[in-house]
Amino acid sequence: MSRGFINSVTSLLVVSVLAACANKQSSHQVSDQTRRIDLYRTDIPGALPGGLESIRDPKAENTFIKGVVKPELTIYPAQGENKKTAIVICPGGGYSGVSIVHEGSKVAQRLAQHGYTSVVLKYRMPQAETMQDKRFGPLQDAQTALAWVHQNKQDLKVERVGIMGFSAGGHLAATAAVHASDPVLINTKSSEIKADFQILIYPVISMHSEITHQGSRNNLIGPHLYPEDVEYFSAEKNVSEKTPPAFIVHATDDKAVPVENSLVYYHALKQKGVDVQLLILPTGGHGFSMQHPFDWFDSLTKWLQLN
Repeated sequence: MSRGFINSVTSLLVVSVLAACANKQSSHQVSDQTRRIDLYRTDIPGALPGGLESIRDPKAENTFIKGVVKPELTIYPAQGENKKTAIVICPGGGYSGVSIVHEGSKVAQRLAQHGYTSVVLKYRMPQAETMQDKRFGPLQDAQTALAWVHQNKQDLKVERVGIMGFSAGGHLAATAAVHASDPVLINTKSSEIKADFQILIYPVISMHSEITHQGSRNNLIGPHLYPEDVEYFSAEKNVSEKTPPAFIVHATDDKAVPVENSLVYYHALKQKGVDVQLLILPTGGHGFSMQHPFDWFDSLTKWLQLN
């Protein structure tokens, strides 16, 4: 299997990703200030018909959407002093679903309160039955989301675009960061999928068996593992001097995604001369989002101001 497969497929389906990201997309208000739009105006490139989304434990406060097949963006405008910066947020969920509230809307709302335009990405889950090449579906959505923000900078009143991710969403964000010169879809400009910075919270980074999150790896590139896929989707193996600066948070006692993921990425970035701030917390486990006793979010806002 090779990356060429996805381009050969999408070349039949895509006239231009720019058209897919146009302002004519279906849109509706979520609140007085927040709006939700479909990520693609027309048919989703490389998608197969079928598949159903579902809510895991509908009574839970923090909604978890399983089996996402309809990618969407939810835009939270900056409040107060506009920092002229937009951040695309990729919630986690092990590539089986998205924790759309806990690691999505709640984070976006707080960023917006600090003056950052926030865009929550509900990205598709890698499923063979709904994608012609499941490996690249989530990355396709992340790159298209970044392209949409770049194309709408003027309307959004922003100048910089960053990407943020939690857990498997952190893997998606890091993958988008290191492969910015390698668009998944044809007719996509690399300049429009580039992030100016990356924010990774307890991220899955590597697909190598020693430290990876097995569930995320199996869902994305399994069950049959090919060495070229392991390398391509291990962000630490693809860092270059052009990789954007990073802010990383991880807990030492994370049993789901070992802290070594963030450590190997930190060293890879440092080796290439990329600015990186790594915040290692002694406790907290996995999935704490903004509910950690230590307010790492305060450190993040200071880092954003300095950078």
